[in-house]
Amino acid sequence: MNKIATFVEIKIDMNIPSELKYTKDHEWVKIDGDVAIVGITEFAQSELGDIVYVEIETIGETLDQEEVFGSVEAVKTVSDLFMPVSGEILELNEALEGNPELVNSDPYGEGWMIKVKLTDVSQFDELLDSEAYKGLIH
Repeated sequence: MNKIATFVEIKIDMNIPSELKYTKDHEWVKIDGDVAIVGITEFAQSELGDIVYVEIETIGETLDQEEVFGSVEAVKTVSDLFMPVSGEILELNEALEGNPELVNSDPYGEGWMIKVKLTDVSQFDELLDSEAYKGLIH
């Protein structure tokens, strides 16, 4: 029985990388200098189901934390995407236009969504760490 519990804990750790920060709306953030890379979490994509379209029409715009920057359409629902940090949207993951399912298959890698030039780096420190995010979804 202990082996199963250990396996489940390892799987949870793999699905919630400790080097990332998280929001209560299930976005993840990785900082690279003054640029934040943003996507949705493994939990979010599993709750949404098969993702068929990612719509982001805010390239070049500067948005405040918690503003909507786009949406994700799954087979059964559409969900808004919220800015985890304030900043200018520099780039969107163009691979998602032809392959939105990358969000399902690799949410923390090839399924990233946007890159944002941060306007307030301190907001990153206010986001949830992996342990706090685990507590949110369990």
